[in-house]
Amino acid sequence: MTPPKVSVLMPVYNAQRYLAEAVESILQQTYRDFEFLIVNDGSTDRSLKILQRYAAQDNRIRLISRPNTGYVQALNEMLALAQGELIARMDADDVALPDRLAQQVDFLQQHPDVVCVGGAQDWIDEAGRFLLHHPEAEQNDEIQQLALSGQTPINHPSAMMRRWAVQQVGGYDESMHPAEDLDLWLKLGEIGQLANLKQTVLRYRQHDQSVSERLQAQQTQQRRHACQQAWERRRIQGQFHEAPPWRPVDRASRHQFITMYGWWFFKAGNRADALIYSLKAIRTMPWNPDGWRLLACTLIKPIPD
Repeated sequence: MTPPKVSVLMPVYNAQRYLAEAVESILQQTYRDFEFLIVNDGSTDRSLKILQRYAAQDNRIRLISRPNTGYVQALNEMLALAQGELIARMDADDVALPDRLAQQVDFLQQHPDVVCVGGAQDWIDEAGRFLLHHPEAEQNDEIQQLALSGQTPINHPSAMMRRWAVQQVGGYDESMHPAEDLDLWLKLGEIGQLANLKQTVLRYRQHDQSVSERLQAQQTQQRRHACQQAWERRRIQGQFHEAPPWRPVDRASRHQFITMYGWWFFKAGNRADALIYSLKAIRTMPWNPDGWRLLACTLIKPIPD
C-alpha cells in the first residue's frame, strides 16, 4: 500500500470544547492524501469519546490513547509512527483553513530547498470571534534572523516539515519544552531553508487554558538557551531579544489584552462583542478603570464611522 504524502500530527489533552472543530477542519481539507495521527494524551474529559467517534468514521485517523506523558513526548511518538513524506502539525484548539494542506504541499514541491513552511494566521478567541490577522516573515533570511534572536517566526500548529529533515535533527528535544518549536526551527534552519506563506492557513485560538498562554512565562529562559546552543553550533555571536509578551502571562496582562480587543471591536462598529469584552475586563480586574471606561463607551457613545 502506498504511504500517504502527508502525516498530520495532533496531540490532545482535555480539549473537548474545541476538538470537534479542529478534527473536522483537517478531515475536510481539499487535499486528501494524508493520514491523521492523534495521541489522546491521558485526557480526563470527553476528548477520547469524541476522537473515537471520528476514528470510526474516517480510516485516515490513527488514534493512540494512553496515560499522560506530555505534549512533546506525544509529538515524538507520532513522528516515529508517521509514514508521510511531509509532517503537518495541528493543535486540538485551532482550525485549519480548507486549503491549508494543499497550499503547503504545493509550496514545498516547488521549493525543494525549504524544509519547513508555516503561514499567516487569523487569531480568534474562545468563541471563534476574529481578533486580528497575524502575518509572518516569509523569506528565509528574515526568519533565520528572528529565530536566532529568540523570536518564534513560524507558528507551530501551522507548520509543515519534511520528515527526513525532522528526523535528521533528532525530532523534538523534550528538554527544551516549552520552547521546543524554536529549538526545532533553529536546527532545521541549519540544514535547509525556512519559509512562511503569505496566505492565511490557520485560525489560531487564544484562550486562558491554552498551552501557549499557561507556559509563556517559562519560555524566555528556554528560548535563550535554544539560541545559545544555535550560536555555538553555527559559531556566531548572537544577541537575544526579549520581546514583550504577545499574549497574556498573568492577570494584569490578560486584562490589558482583553481591553485592547474590546476597543478594537468598538472601533470596528461591533458593539455586541465590545460589550462582551468590557465585561470580561471588569471580571478580570474589577478595580481597574479601563474596563469600566470601555463599558461606558460601549453603552453610551456612538459607534465610530
